[in-house]
Amino acid sequence: MKNTSLLILSLLFSSWLFAQETPSSFTLQEAIDYALANNRSAKIALMDIEAAKKQKWETTATGLPQLNADADYTNWIKQQVSLLPAELAGGTPGTFVPVKFSPKQNMNATATLSQLIFDGSYLVGLQSAKVYLEISQNAKVKTDLEIRNAVINAYGNVLLSEENYEIVVKNIDVLEKNLNETTKIYENGLGEEESVDQLQITLTGLKNYLSNVERLNDIAHKMFNITLGIDLNQTVSLTENLEALTLKNMSLEILGTDDNVENSIDYQIAKNQEEAQELLLKLEKSKFLPTLSAFINAGYSGYSETFSFANENQKWYGSSLFGANLTIPIFSSGMRSAATQRAQINLEIAQVELTETEQQLKFQISAAKSDYLFAIEEYENKRENLNLSERIEQKNQTKFFEGIATSFDLRQAQTQLYSAQQEYLQSMFNVITKKSELETILNTVKY
Repeated sequence: MKNTSLLILSLLFSSWLFAQETPSSFTLQEAIDYALANNRSAKIALMDIEAAKKQKWETTATGLPQLNADADYTNWIKQQVSLLPAELAGGTPGTFVPVKFSPKQNMNATATLSQLIFDGSYLVGLQSAKVYLEISQNAKVKTDLEIRNAVINAYGNVLLSEENYEIVVKNIDVLEKNLNETTKIYENGLGEEESVDQLQITLTGLKNYLSNVERLNDIAHKMFNITLGIDLNQTVSLTENLEALTLKNMSLEILGTDDNVENSIDYQIAKNQEEAQELLLKLEKSKFLPTLSAFINAGYSGYSETFSFANENQKWYGSSLFGANLTIPIFSSGMRSAATQRAQINLEIAQVELTETEQQLKFQISAAKSDYLFAIEEYENKRENLNLSERIEQKNQTKFFEGIATSFDLRQAQTQLYSAQQEYLQSMFNVITKKSELETILNTVKY
């Protein structure tokens, strides 16, 4: 019984810890922060940086002293013999005596210390490792910017679908009341059947649309969970509303931001590619230079007819040597020259691509600013249109029940109101997402 109680407490504690790890509600900034720490792409980008750091040290270490030990054991199954003139041993001239020059078994142990003195490719490799690390770090920044933009879109989509759902439910409630009142008027002989039918058609359409909104809401929540890196079916709530978030993102100051494309992460990545091609050109040129290295070798050798190398009285013979190696490239049938020319062409391609990236970014920044400004203007316009549509619909309701307006007029006013509601919600979503897109291109986000 005691063990069972402990097991239950352990499971409850584990469940509590798991619940603490994933929040149940998010502001937009909390969602962004959580995604940057838990999104799978963000984790991979962070691991890429760590791998680049290890790569940098790996490259650096190749030019530092290297110490290697080597041991080998040889046992002749059938020993090799050499023939010596017999007269050397007092034998008959013209004949030969088979001689074995070494014992049946031998063991050697050596240690070699080597040092690279000069190698042009090593110097280029050090520079390349640094650029590779910068590429990984810039890739992480780009990933974070993309994740932030994706979270803002996903967060806005959830708010959009939730508020859309609430509006449609309210519209259905109002329409059902209108339909009930119109039905009673018709049953009392004071109205036409067409009025009931018109309202019924509108109500049926709204209910079908509500079902679709429910499905879209579920998809929006799942997309939000995926973007944050949490379980697909986990239930979370968003603590901000669409209108407040829209007002928070309406800032004309960002439109005055300097269009310096060098701040853009895409430009920095393109610049990294140019630097990488420059280093590859240097690498090919370095292959025309000589390489110089040196080494010190020391070891011991033991010989025996039987395996006695572990015995204390086994004799070991020491040896040591110092050496240097100089390699001078002389002739490669044009291979090195062709490789250098190819690297030069690739560098020129990278320079053209950098210029193209610069021009594209200037255009994208200009377009993004225009889109953001239009989104703000569109929001103001759609808000005013919504107010007008609400007044028109309310007046037509009053006229309809007073017998002044027809059911067709009321249905037309209601349809116009529903469209204005959708356009207003979409305009708020556009303000939020267009500002995020502009911030992503300008790389003005501070974490």
